[in-house]
Amino acid sequence: MSEKAAPDLVRLKVLNDQTTPYPFVVKLLETVFGKAPLDAQLTATTAHHYGEADCGLWPSAVADALLATAQARINEAGHRLAFSRSVADGYEVAGQGSCSICGKPEGHARSMYRSGDASICDNCILDASAYLSETVASTQFKHAYEALNAHFGTLGLSDIEASVRSFPLRMRADLQLGFDQILSPNTVRQVGIKAGYRYQSMEFADLWETGNSAQIIVPVQYAELDIGGEMPRRCVGTALWLLDKDGLKHAVFVSQEEGMRGDPRVKVEIAVPTGEAGASLVASYFRDMERVIAKAESYRGKVLSLEMDSRWQGLAGGITIHRLSPIAREDVILPEKTLTLLDRNVLDFAALRPKLRAMGQPTKKGLLFYGPPGTGKTHTIQYLASSLTGHTTLLVTADQVCLLNEYFGLARLLQPSVLVIEDADLIARDREDMRGAGEEALLNKLLNEMDGLRQDADIFFVLTTNRPEHLEPALAGRPGRIDQAIEFPLPDEQGRLKLALLYGGELSLDDGVRTKIVQRTEGVSAAFIKELMRRISQRVIEDGAAEQCASEAHVLAALDEMMFAGGTLNAQLLGAGRVE
Repeated sequence: MSEKAAPDLVRLKVLNDQTTPYPFVVKLLETVFGKAPLDAQLTATTAHHYGEADCGLWPSAVADALLATAQARINEAGHRLAFSRSVADGYEVAGQGSCSICGKPEGHARSMYRSGDASICDNCILDASAYLSETVASTQFKHAYEALNAHFGTLGLSDIEASVRSFPLRMRADLQLGFDQILSPNTVRQVGIKAGYRYQSMEFADLWETGNSAQIIVPVQYAELDIGGEMPRRCVGTALWLLDKDGLKHAVFVSQEEGMRGDPRVKVEIAVPTGEAGASLVASYFRDMERVIAKAESYRGKVLSLEMDSRWQGLAGGITIHRLSPIAREDVILPEKTLTLLDRNVLDFAALRPKLRAMGQPTKKGLLFYGPPGTGKTHTIQYLASSLTGHTTLLVTADQVCLLNEYFGLARLLQPSVLVIEDADLIARDREDMRGAGEEALLNKLLNEMDGLRQDADIFFVLTTNRPEHLEPALAGRPGRIDQAIEFPLPDEQGRLKLALLYGGELSLDDGVRTKIVQRTEGVSAAFIKELMRRISQRVIEDGAAEQCASEAHVLAALDEMMFAGGTLNAQLLGAGRVE
């Protein structure tokens, strides 16, 4: 524009009415006044903070036409946005090359990008950039594309690239920990995104959709996960982070996807400006997320099982943490021979693993616990879980064999670990006894997973069974799968006495009563004695016996109820063998 301006020039300014949405103002400046996106955002931001912002000098007729078009759109949208119109005096016309915001003279200002009617100085560019970040953090957007456009400014879609990775949904507690540690320091704003249908996977590209396909911004939603502490961990659902790291604007979108075959995942997408700086940031973020998941702080060292059903407590499912009371060694009532085998093959072996590895010896170990029902196999596993410091214990029941690959994956991730499969004869029975191809497929899956463990894995693999004779020879008879079988026999006289004293609790048992219990319980399981002591306690309470002292009559009455009143089936259910 020439230095001598036409005398009919007028200056237009946009006024902040405190109610019109920021995105509407930006769009109006772009479409009516022809401003570039960055120019429009700078002008809207200036009006937001200073109450008004210069829209430039215009010929009178052009200014009137612009105001009429702008006012029509404002009325149509139902807003109260206003503009001021003033005739430019000779000083304004002469100083047209000065900064349109602060008024610095022409030598300190430059033409705005794609705008021939206004200029801006470097200081105002820097100030407006800072204000723009503040505006993005505080402005109420309705749709995702509005927030992204305001955040990325003049960058077009061709100037932005997105990278994606997906992680198992069961590990979202640790992934959330990663979000808190990695994203929080750089977060400008976090918003929720309305999720789609259950099997509808969302992508970053969906967030840029406009019109009827625009993604709606909603409050951030969280699911609470039990991680074994006093408070659950709050894990984000579908959410968008707008971030700024050292001036590099970027965004992270987190959503959940569930294939038709299950295997739900958490999908993490990172959008950055194209170029080396953005690629380096993406690599750094994903590397840090992998590190947090590998540490697995939420579940390491605890007793876990995978969930297949919803919880009545209302907490989100995925992984159950079992809170087991510590069991002392003296409370494990087994023959000394059995205890010695347990010490050498589990506790002592775990302590010597580093030295064994240094000598080139395998550090994984397979164990088979076998014996009649109720002889202490599960009780012993709980003792080992509380005694193996730093080990994570995974409990697999027979109905969860479909999740074996997930269990083995967790065992590898959380090692040193103990993987326990209870009632293994139900899935690893002799092939000749199988009733269909499905059972053989499950057996093969188990064998393949066992063989897939590295020799240097710090994993104990424990199978329990009440019927070892029914186990598939390929499992029980092949070296390298089961390294030690440990029998859990019915308790002998000394064992039955110890069990009576352990499960008797605060009961007072004189020598005669102790002898009677031991004599009359030959051939029963530990579980039978536990139930016997509870019934004796109940009778002592009902009779109001002094000092909680049990009598032989209490013992005989409880035995009669357990052995004879309920018939032979009741006796078998309680773990009775031959009772005199």
